[in-house]
Amino acid sequence: MRKIGLLVVFGMIFTSVLAQYDTKARAVLDAMSEKYSKISAYKADIKSSLINEIDGVNEDMVGEITIKGDMFRLKIDDQEIYNDGKTVWTYLEEANEVNIDNYDPEEEEITPTKILNIYKTGYKYLHLEETQEAGHLCDVIDLIPENTKDSQFFKIRMNVSQKDRSLVSWTMFEKSGNKFKYTITNFNPGIKVDDTHFRFDASKYPDVEIVDLR
Repeated sequence: MRKIGLLVVFGMIFTSVLAQYDTKARAVLDAMSEKYSKISAYKADIKSSLINEIDGVNEDMVGEITIKGDMFRLKIDDQEIYNDGKTVWTYLEEANEVNIDNYDPEEEEITPTKILNIYKTGYKYLHLEETQEAGHLCDVIDLIPENTKDSQFFKIRMNVSQKDRSLVSWTMFEKSGNKFKYTITNFNPGIKVDDTHFRFDASKYPDVEIVDLR
């Protein structure tokens, strides 16, 4: 375990040394952010992967996400997350239970809406290379927290399509050695959706147990 720990620490140090405010990376990220800011609402399929190469872990979950401004609704595996920009509802299908909490955009948790602009504050960024992913030629960009000591993740890697500047995938590297990768497919920007879509309606779930954490 000591060897594994040293490898992770070495990788964090090496990445921090390389990190900078790369103008090429910034141009790609700005183009990506601008693209999504012009879309009122969109829906896509999403795959979430937990990877730990040392422990041989590679677990996938698939689902669907809808985003409108700062609001999103994510259905993945047996849970569904509603976020209307003020309140977060997490519905657990198997338990027929919903947890309700206030949404604080200043918290460290990286949401599907926050990832599009996260680079603008508190991160250095570096353009690494070009790669092919899911049929896209992508620019690969690493984001490194300026304050790595207090951050759960020591790196976020983003693959941005060169063709239309869409976000193809992003991977968050945890200090423990876990990697969380999210891949976007079947992107559909041409949707109209009411704000109520992002709020949990208990009347549609008979006998649901409500756990209010606010």
